[in-house]
Amino acid sequence: MRKYMTAAALEPTDTGSLQVNVVSAENNFPIRDAEVSIAYKGDPESTVESTNTNSSGQTGEIRLAAPPLEYSLSPGLTQPYSEYTITIRARGFAEVAISGTEILPDALAIQPVRMTPLADEVSPDTPIVIPDHTLYGYYPPKIAEAEVKPVAETGEIVLSRVVVPQTVVVHDGVPTDSTAPNYYVPYRDYIKNVASSEIYATWPRSSITANVLAIMSFTLNRVYTEWYRNQGYDFTITSSTAFDHKWIYGRNIFQSISEVVDEIFDNYLSRPEVKQPILTQYCDGNRVSCQHKGWMTQWGSADLGERGYSPIEILRYFYGDDMYINTAEQISGIPASWPGYDLTIGSSGQKVQQVQEQLDAIATVYSAIPHITPDGIFGPATAAAVREFQSIFGLPVTGVIDFRTWYKISHIYVGITRIAELN
Repeated sequence: MRKYMTAAALEPTDTGSLQVNVVSAENNFPIRDAEVSIAYKGDPESTVESTNTNSSGQTGEIRLAAPPLEYSLSPGLTQPYSEYTITIRARGFAEVAISGTEILPDALAIQPVRMTPLADEVSPDTPIVIPDHTLYGYYPPKIAEAEVKPVAETGEIVLSRVVVPQTVVVHDGVPTDSTAPNYYVPYRDYIKNVASSEIYATWPRSSITANVLAIMSFTLNRVYTEWYRNQGYDFTITSSTAFDHKWIYGRNIFQSISEVVDEIFDNYLSRPEVKQPILTQYCDGNRVSCQHKGWMTQWGSADLGERGYSPIEILRYFYGDDMYINTAEQISGIPASWPGYDLTIGSSGQKVQQVQEQLDAIATVYSAIPHITPDGIFGPATAAAVREFQSIFGLPVTGVIDFRTWYKISHIYVGITRIAELN
């Protein structure tokens, strides 16, 4: 029988951290002074923490009880994460309640919250319920498919090269369920959500990286081949584990997973002479055994990471020695591509001016970021703005615009300026 974490059971265990990030669903602007209350999931009246968001719509990092670390490092029947209920209230917005936010020991959980303005005259938001993690709950196993798909020469869009999309359309159910809603989700947010739903953030970084690469390659195969659209559907991918990956509306993500995705989001997995990303399939390797040769087991990847395997070594262990990491030819929905080298104090030119303009626009919404003059010269003022941006958005605070920082700035800039708004 499963062991569930009650309030009493949580007291003598480890701790994890939680940060709640609150924005308006109308324009992605941060919501200042939102009231955030946290309680044990099984006892919603047992408030363990109350706090308010800052000018960036964020709470501080809140320490919360979690089960022992070893529970998430090997398969077992004991739930390896604790669950909390979060209630968010803000003047002028409908109250949001989230049940099941997961806290792992020694990991930072980030709970995104989108609040609907009351002026929209909508009914109160339905409480968000986060179901069991896929390594703990029971979900349908993946239905086996060919890892390389035939590509039709007709369709709305036929991709001639691998492109990282700005958004994916997620069908929250099996493909044939016409009542299931579709959600437009930024690509990186989608990958972070799936990875946080399917692996544990406490695993070795190499194991996390290997799994993120497999998830991204699978997703980009769906994008490249237009798998569902060529069957007459109006979405990119589903949230069903039998067909695709587990994506969970409104769930929290984990910082260690987010960092990996931001570093490698333009990567996918290839085989020689195969142009499309490989449909990298997997199973957990514990409750569900991989019946198909050439599938990765998630628990096996965790074990190999503990044994010192690198990400590519883990992937080749399961998928074969002819698997390699490739880079997408294009990233959609960005104002300008990363220059290919870090921007730091002393850098100058058009790329510096472009990112300064984006940072200054972001500073009008995230007021903790100092305004700068877009003059194309990377000086101390620009470095200070970059450091504040990095601090707010969970990046290493270096003051240097590297690959991760460049594309995070682009992502936030696009979000708040609604450049690529989908209507």
